[in-house]
Amino acid sequence: MIVVHHLNNSRSQRVLWLLEELAMPYRIENYQRDPKTNLAPPELRAIHPLGKSPVMQDGDLILPESGAIIEYLLERYGEGRLAPRAGTPERVRYLYWMHFAEGTMMLHLVSRLYLTRVGEAARAMQERVEVMIGNELDLVEEELGRSPHLAGKEFSAADIQMGFPLEFAVYAKLASAKHGRLKEYLARMQARTAYRRAIEAGGAYAFDSSGTN
Repeated sequence: MIVVHHLNNSRSQRVLWLLEELAMPYRIENYQRDPKTNLAPPELRAIHPLGKSPVMQDGDLILPESGAIIEYLLERYGEGRLAPRAGTPERVRYLYWMHFAEGTMMLHLVSRLYLTRVGEAARAMQERVEVMIGNELDLVEEELGRSPHLAGKEFSAADIQMGFPLEFAVYAKLASAKHGRLKEYLARMQARTAYRRAIEAGGAYAFDSSGTN
């Protein structure tokens, strides 16, 4: 059985959501952030040297990194689900958003998070980063004008992968009134049955903006 080492308010929520969408059995090992530092507990280092979550176990395999976990689970157990067919325009969009989530958007969101803690000395850099985040949210808003999901008409793992940075941005009040499609899209994603099951399984999740957490 798949085991997910799950940290509250972390990217591991993606993995739970994917497993629920695939209707796969799994077991959760729960960890809680330190209430003062917000860091993962040291117990996670016993699972993987970096002490981060998520970490997934499948038999003898121990795999960190949410994006890699999603790709592994789809390749081994997906049976063609939640990923557009290779060679299609939708596949290209899918690949873009799968990598954009962490390679671009989360990089800037995490940078902003740390810059806000530095104080006035970092204000100019923080403002620059916030402009980049705003441009990225504008891009998502534009993309959702093309289709109801990020890779096309059909729901895919790209929507799962992008869920976390969009939730993070809305939670941080970085999405504005001009991002109406983005907010409606996020509400649709958070209303999915599998998403709600993942929230129930994983416990309290600060970035769930549905009000039913």
